[in-house]
Amino acid sequence: MMTKINNKKSVRILLAGVFSYLLPLTSYLFTSCENMLTPESDLVEYEEDHTLNHATDSVYSVMGIINKMQIIADRVVLLGEVRGDLVLPTAAASNDLKHLSAFDFNESNRYNQISDYYAVINNCNYYLAHVDTAMERRGRNLFMREYAAVKSYRAWTYLQLAQAYGEVPLILTPLMTEKEAREAMNQPRVGIKAICDTFIDDLTPYVGVNLPEFGSVNGMSSDYFFIPMRALLGDLCLWAGRYQEAARWYHDYLTDRYEPVRMSVQRITWPNATQFDRPNDRYNPTGSEVITYIPMESRVFDGTISDLRNLFNSTTENNYYYELTSSPAMSRISNDQVYCIENEMPGATTKDTIYVPRSGFNRKEYVGDLRYSSNFQLSSYGTQSEYSEYNSYNQYVYKINSSRINLYRATMIYLRYAEALNRAGYPQSAFAILKYGICDEVLENRVDPIEVKQAGELVSFDRNVFRLEDVLGVHSLGSGDSHANAFYMLPQPENALATRQDTVNYQIPLVEDLIINEMALEGAFEGYRFNDLMRVALRRSDASYLATPVSRRNGETDDTLYQLLMDSKNWYLPLP
Repeated sequence: MMTKINNKKSVRILLAGVFSYLLPLTSYLFTSCENMLTPESDLVEYEEDHTLNHATDSVYSVMGIINKMQIIADRVVLLGEVRGDLVLPTAAASNDLKHLSAFDFNESNRYNQISDYYAVINNCNYYLAHVDTAMERRGRNLFMREYAAVKSYRAWTYLQLAQAYGEVPLILTPLMTEKEAREAMNQPRVGIKAICDTFIDDLTPYVGVNLPEFGSVNGMSSDYFFIPMRALLGDLCLWAGRYQEAARWYHDYLTDRYEPVRMSVQRITWPNATQFDRPNDRYNPTGSEVITYIPMESRVFDGTISDLRNLFNSTTENNYYYELTSSPAMSRISNDQVYCIENEMPGATTKDTIYVPRSGFNRKEYVGDLRYSSNFQLSSYGTQSEYSEYNSYNQYVYKINSSRINLYRATMIYLRYAEALNRAGYPQSAFAILKYGICDEVLENRVDPIEVKQAGELVSFDRNVFRLEDVLGVHSLGSGDSHANAFYMLPQPENALATRQDTVNYQIPLVEDLIINEMALEGAFEGYRFNDLMRVALRRSDASYLATPVSRRNGETDDTLYQLLMDSKNWYLPLP
């Protein structure tokens, strides 16, 4: 549905982003650009003053776009978590976070600043309109890598914008004047499917373009600053309901001939089958398998610093008063899992399957899946007096990294690949990703030949790269040896159905539930949850898929919140 707006304030808000082009900066440092937010700024370079036809211009302009992405980076995480069911605001939380959690949105909320998104978009539009894509040097196109990277930034930003606001103006050309901004804001708004369809067409011609190579920037490898085109196309197709295409894009990205992406096999385990005092190691999913992140600054002087550390963790800066904490719903999802150990005794010819007890631990987080206990810790020191300025509870969410906001990592892409495969009609292959990991040998032994044949290249893996001994089911990252777990099985109807397709149709929504559950276990605190619930609720035309878990996040159903969320219009922040 497309609606029109005519609001002077909307134009003023958009103009805050219009006049922040961030053309060539003077260094790789992410400098502050407060002076660039007004049309009379001396730093604004208008169309007739500059064209991007020098390599340094292009590099600095791309870095300027990343500078603008820093401003929305925390917000992307917070909108995905605070609106979801896995996180709750504490008594110390700001009113803005409390209102965000309650879906009591207003224009003054600090997290409702749509101009920040359009600042990224307008910078992208300006770059794309002015860079000289025909220029070559030594037989190589000089700017095509940056051109493709900026297109991916624009598409990614629009996807975040649509997830936050529902329907928004789709602006694909740079806005140079107030008149242009007014006309842009008066055009019909478009929803997330139309946005995705637009950018699928926009990005597809550039799939084969390599990512830029800027080397080290502020001590970070710039290889991580750029969004892989195929993975982003998979996301866009997934949201657009083009599941066969989504599965193909994810598969092609993961199985790239030159840079295949293997899911991490690092996991947290119990030391043996009889001792359950303390798990081994710490599961750090934000380490080596990270693919793309937005680099954040360590000093305000250099640009935007992340506030997530102070919101989620006890720090000296917040006197240990964290503002966001794990919800009872998060604890329940984790505790509901059954941890399985496949144990081989010396001299035995068979392996025993042992299920870890569900009581007797010194931490309640040790029940079920261990990823939760590995990433979340709440301790009470009990040493603070009632007059102390410091909180007596200390909380740490170990996923939080103040130096970067992760956008893509391997395991989450595998889970979206599973979601796409399932909706494309291949639930056995999708479930294999959860229980066994995926490679040709798994498909031969765990998926029926009919589905393997129907899926074809969507489930084809190079045996020299993806070997059985190197793959692991996603569920095994926190719940033990899932391949042996009799409580974690592909859903089957109680009685045989009339046709094979009837069975597939029965399995698809149930496997989808398992995938979304796994996304919570794997992706908690990273900004995915609300959007994952929303995507399935929209797909099923069932608002309760989102309304039910979010209204129960505190352990009991909040009837007022449930009724509010049964109207999908209330999911989104209001446009000014």
